[in-house]
Amino acid sequence: MTGNAATRKGRRLLLVAAVALIDGEGRVLLAQRPPGKPLAGLWEFPGGKVEAGETPEAALIRELGEELGIETWDSCLAPLTFASHAYADFHLLMPLFACRRWQGIVQPREGQALAWVRAAELSRYPMPPADLPLVPILRDWL
Repeated sequence: MTGNAATRKGRRLLLVAAVALIDGEGRVLLAQRPPGKPLAGLWEFPGGKVEAGETPEAALIRELGEELGIETWDSCLAPLTFASHAYADFHLLMPLFACRRWQGIVQPREGQALAWVRAAELSRYPMPPADLPLVPILRDWL
């Protein structure tokens, strides 16, 4: 085993679910990480950590209610792609779902800025390293 493989093996795996909320005009919602959080100021797809015993879909339904005040359902979350990225102290595995149907009005409930962005303009927003490879896939899909 090489030193690089041994280093990777020692990192904890963090499962985070994310969603590309797509409105009627084909725009995608981005949320800006608020001050005081790691990677503050960067833009990301809404979502959050998958808790023990929780599915990625259940985590998104919970997070969307907490962070944005909207409700959606398993049947409205379509798996699109995923990101796998090694950060310094953990390895992130992040499935990205697409969602075009929800109930309620999107509102920032945790002090985060929100932006509805056309797919062609997603690359103009600075993002965490794990989110970057999702942009061209989403842009091509939309």
